[in-house]
Amino acid sequence: MTHLIVINLLFSVIIVFFQRRDPRSVWTWLLALNFIPVFGIVFYLLFGQDLKKSRMFKVKEISDRLNMPVRNQEKLLLSNDMPEEMMDPMSRDFSSLILYNLATSGAVLTMDNHVKVYTDGQVKFEALRTALRKARRFIHIQYYIIKNDEVFDSIIPILEDKIREGVEVRILYDGMGGRFMPKKKWEQLRRSGIRVGVFFPPFLGWLNLRVNYRNHRKIVIIDGAVGFVGGFNIGREYISKDPAFGYWRDTHLRITGEAVVSLQIRFALDWNYATGENLFKNEAYFQPSQSGDGDSPHKAESAKLDEHACQDGSQVCMQIIASGPDTREPHIRNNYLALFHKAKRHIYIQTPYFVPDDAILSALKIAALSGVDVRLMIPCKPDHPFVYRATCAYAGELLDYGVKVYIYTNGFLHSKGIMIDGRVSCYGTANMDIRSFELNFEVNATIYDEYVTAELERAFMNDLPHCRQVTRENYEKRGLWTRIREQGSRLLSPLL
Repeated sequence: MTHLIVINLLFSVIIVFFQRRDPRSVWTWLLALNFIPVFGIVFYLLFGQDLKKSRMFKVKEISDRLNMPVRNQEKLLLSNDMPEEMMDPMSRDFSSLILYNLATSGAVLTMDNHVKVYTDGQVKFEALRTALRKARRFIHIQYYIIKNDEVFDSIIPILEDKIREGVEVRILYDGMGGRFMPKKKWEQLRRSGIRVGVFFPPFLGWLNLRVNYRNHRKIVIIDGAVGFVGGFNIGREYISKDPAFGYWRDTHLRITGEAVVSLQIRFALDWNYATGENLFKNEAYFQPSQSGDGDSPHKAESAKLDEHACQDGSQVCMQIIASGPDTREPHIRNNYLALFHKAKRHIYIQTPYFVPDDAILSALKIAALSGVDVRLMIPCKPDHPFVYRATCAYAGELLDYGVKVYIYTNGFLHSKGIMIDGRVSCYGTANMDIRSFELNFEVNATIYDEYVTAELERAFMNDLPHCRQVTRENYEKRGLWTRIREQGSRLLSPLL
């Protein structure tokens, strides 16, 4: 017993005096260590380590700085000497946010992009398989979760065919998200010539002392010409074949244009860190695709995207923003926050997990009280019970400020993004929660385009008939046990 007291005291001193944490997180960990001493110590070892100041990311952070071509663009923005085509009314209105994203996270502003939006898993994976079959040079795949089922099995033969054609194929997955894949499956892929990397692999069975830090990104890059990013992982539930979830409603983006290079840089940084192979030695990976090349197998598809996403004849302006425990600031969270403050007419949010920090919560309250139409859509069923109850608690609090809260009832809502005033949208892998803001490695696309944003807003509006709106009256009718679970989960929100 004496030893437990000493260990608890030691960890308490470390948390209070040697780690720069949010005060809520400090108090939560202190309560856990002192009220459940044995389990509290185990939980701290697994989930409580603060890696932000760890030297393990030092090389990765330096790579971020060295390889992001931002300085020239930053100078142009600061000098108000940007080329006319890069300073349309949209860019001017959001120039301060563009500059912030550029300066802090290396998010280069690209103008010549085309975007296709997918909200259904069957359609998204068919589009992915089609794009993979057209690969000529390389395929880079990164997913948080890859499961051993029919979805991955439908992709493997395409990859093996591409290997035989001389195409390079790399797959990167998270050590936590890929824990259910048999090792022999990965060995089989390696023998076929596919290069496989694991981000934060477990070192003893499933034991992983870095389990709290997950690479939550979902990125695919093909030949530097086509990129995919969004919420879908690889598994049968994502094509609505898991009865526990029913229909899986998500959002994924297919991008062509210079933004694909930004996705490729993000993949390369993660791949380099996980495997030790330096992809930056091959400049061909980072050259913008020449989509007009008559020999390009992606040319016809890009033309279709031009017509689909750019009805006014313009091209889509966007920044690819990444954040994680290897960055000094929570870039995606700060980008959300800035967009909320800029909203004048409406804010639409879709997220499976809504566990905001005080700044995000306050921004939404202020917006709603200022007459902005704030709408939040969350799922009707939990895949993580504690997180779901905390989500309900925070969503319920917003009702007092005039925020409209909708619960999606047509299956499981996993879509992650926001839309502002029909002008700007931000979609990708990040949830609206503290974990995505601070602990997970995430990537989002901020899209400064009315036509793509309008398409995303139409999808949001099409979801509303499949939702149940939560009112203050029916929220107050929830039972005592539900209230206890919500408040208990909210108390644990810094750890979720």
